[in-house]
Amino acid sequence: MTENLKIKQKVEDTLQYLYIALKHFPKSERFTLCADIKQSTYKVIRLIIQANKTKNKLPILYEIDTELDMLRMMIRLSMKLGFMPLKKYEVIIGYLSEVGKMLGGWIKSAK
Repeated sequence: MTENLKIKQKVEDTLQYLYIALKHFPKSERFTLCADIKQSTYKVIRLIIQANKTKNKLPILYEIDTELDMLRMMIRLSMKLGFMPLKKYEVIIGYLSEVGKMLGGWIKSAK
């Protein structure tokens, strides 16, 4: 159970860093791509809390995995479109990679 709280903390750290990175997006993207990235991150946190409180964790854990892939795709798109510098992209992807590893361990232990 403590491991699950660590994954939640890691996603919260990611969100905190994302807020800094998203401030530099063009105004035209603040209500579209920025909002989608934030909502996706909030959804991951919401699902982690939900998985932590339920007995049948696997379906929720797979949903978290899917949402993480979607989040990675939006972050990658942001970098490719020039909205995010490579350095910030690397930091965020590093955070998400750690979350993915933690999630993989959680999925294995839930099987």
